[in-house]
Amino acid sequence: MATFNLKINNESHQVDADPDTPILWVLRDNLGLVGTKYGCGIGQCGACTVHLDGVAMRSCSIPISALEGKSITTIEGLSADANHPLQEAWRQHDVPQCGYCQAGQIMNAASLLSNNANPSDADIDQAMQGNLCRCGTYTRIKAAIKTASKLS
Repeated sequence: MATFNLKINNESHQVDADPDTPILWVLRDNLGLVGTKYGCGIGQCGACTVHLDGVAMRSCSIPISALEGKSITTIEGLSADANHPLQEAWRQHDVPQCGYCQAGQIMNAASLLSNNANPSDADIDQAMQGNLCRCGTYTRIKAAIKTASKLS
């Protein structure tokens, strides 16, 4: 076990964990931030997407030892009251069915919009290709991203 000082959702946290523990499990098990989901465990599905210094990353495959000095944002930190333009657009377009992948989808989309305020369909397809939705709500996800780009 080692002690790590982390900045998560603009708050400082001190965590004791094995250095190889993926940040996903630190978020969920140590800090109670359960919005970030476990999907595949190998960084392929996107359910565990968080932002590291503003960049969308898969938290299931990043050890806590690699995060000292980085700023981590989870779905809980995207907006204090769930009124981020993407969250509003997600509700407007009734995007989730089962909802399991949606936090990762929103976090990936937020990273896209922070770099491209007016993405084309091709930009959205490219940016979102690594986030899998077992319910197949891709058309609604794309519509919600386009709506959010106008709300921002």
